[in-house]
Amino acid sequence: MGLSAERLREGMDAIAALDEHVAAALGRAGYPEPRIRAQGYETLLRTIVGQQVSVGAANSIWGKLEAAIGDIADPRALLARSFEDLRGAGLSRQKIGYAQSLAELSASGAIDFANLPADDEEAIALLSAVKGIGRWSAEIYLLFAEERPDIWPAGDLAVQAELGRIKGLPKRPTEREAREIAELWRPHRGAAAIFMWHHYKTSVL
Repeated sequence: MGLSAERLREGMDAIAALDEHVAAALGRAGYPEPRIRAQGYETLLRTIVGQQVSVGAANSIWGKLEAAIGDIADPRALLARSFEDLRGAGLSRQKIGYAQSLAELSASGAIDFANLPADDEEAIALLSAVKGIGRWSAEIYLLFAEERPDIWPAGDLAVQAELGRIKGLPKRPTEREAREIAELWRPHRGAAAIFMWHHYKTSVL
């Protein structure tokens, strides 16, 4: 089913019918476009590479990593490379540890990306077993690569900022407050998250 344009519209319409603040924001910013990524090991590896660096820097490192590894979609190819090879591609010592952790769990079958648990919290817990993959990264993967409709990354600062702005709050809500506010929006919180990023980039004077 996934978070297609049609599903996003349906989700946002359902939320707007329940929340006048969201309805007003939707009227200003319009519907968001789908944000779909490929399912699997490679996408999560990209998440690790992109942590705490600019998009441009992440793309540059990814290109070097592809050249150093060869078949970057195969976790065994990464495990076959030395620390020096990975460091030369631009990965920090810490990120090398994260990438190797992901590759080991993927190559061993401990994480089977084609058969992650259907329960969102169980899937988040499994992905979080990878070093360097916290709740936010796991949620982002499940939202964009698996297109799970009720993922709500309440720890994301942009999501918090736009939620506060849309709801007219005096300050940015905490992660806990963001989760409480969005409870009313189940089971469409994935659409709401994508809308928050869409609204964040949209000028709404």
